[in-house]
Amino acid sequence: MDPLDALTEIAYLLERERSSRYKSKAFRAAADVVAGLSADELRDAAALRRRPGIGESTFRVIQEALAGDVPSYLADLRERTGVAGRSALRERLRGDLHAHSDWSDGLTPIDAMAAAARRLGHEYLALTDHSPRLTVANGLSAERLERQLEIVPGFAGEGFTLLTGIEVDILADGGLDQDDALLARLDVVVASVHSQLRMDAAGMTRRMLAAVRNPRTDVLGHCTGRLVEGSRGTRPPSEFDARAVFAACAEHCVAVEINSRPERQDPPDELIAIALAEGCLFSIDSDAHAPGQLSLLDYGAERAERAGVPADRIVTTWPLERLRTWLDRDRG
Repeated sequence: MDPLDALTEIAYLLERERSSRYKSKAFRAAADVVAGLSADELRDAAALRRRPGIGESTFRVIQEALAGDVPSYLADLRERTGVAGRSALRERLRGDLHAHSDWSDGLTPIDAMAAAARRLGHEYLALTDHSPRLTVANGLSAERLERQLEIVPGFAGEGFTLLTGIEVDILADGGLDQDDALLARLDVVVASVHSQLRMDAAGMTRRMLAAVRNPRTDVLGHCTGRLVEGSRGTRPPSEFDARAVFAACAEHCVAVEINSRPERQDPPDELIAIALAEGCLFSIDSDAHAPGQLSLLDYGAERAERAGVPADRIVTTWPLERLRTWLDRDRG
């Protein structure tokens, strides 16, 4: 097979299984090297092995691909990360409203995320890097977000739109962590709690209600903040009055995110049931931090389907024109 295709697929699958970021970055770096080589340069094994960006594992992948084989590293990874056929609901998803680039804590540039979204058949993807208070994630200051807004239109393609956006922190008092005038210019605002997750239930409820009632908020992100598996360990869900918060989401047409990351599985099934009963809209999102993680939508769709969420109440099943009508709604 083509060495470039092999290296790129390996990086993609490593990202999907949330492997070490250093592994996926190494394969993407090798793919960048290979992309700039002629056929003769690629077949000069001695010179190739000395090139910066080509390590032992990536060199072996290239050699096996050039020999006409599926590299063993890729074959093992395909078997380990084998994905079942898409659910019926997954087939109806048209896009994703929560994804990160290397402008904050994502692993790859914006163009790589946009290209991966197009390959998946997305009609749209919202670029939602973090806001400034989340310094550990290199959150975007107002100035950096302004610069990002200038370049996002350049990533559109035929049948694909990259939406401007942000994952904005919900502050302790319920305020949103970015300049209001700047939030008003964005296509999509995902509001999430990332700090003081163990706040008492009454305080957390007031905090979340304030954010949901803010006219800038479109999506309530990973509402409990829980972690159920993965390298970061586990974390219990935040406590709040879910019925009150979801009733406010329904009243203000704010979508409740079904976060597709397996380590989050957020909201829990019992909270999805409450949100359904309260009449909420939903947004199935990947919360991707690398191109391969955009395909995590498979998991979110499976959970939503099991929970009986009607497709028409999931904003990410809507075509772009209908989605924009919702995003431009009267938020008062």
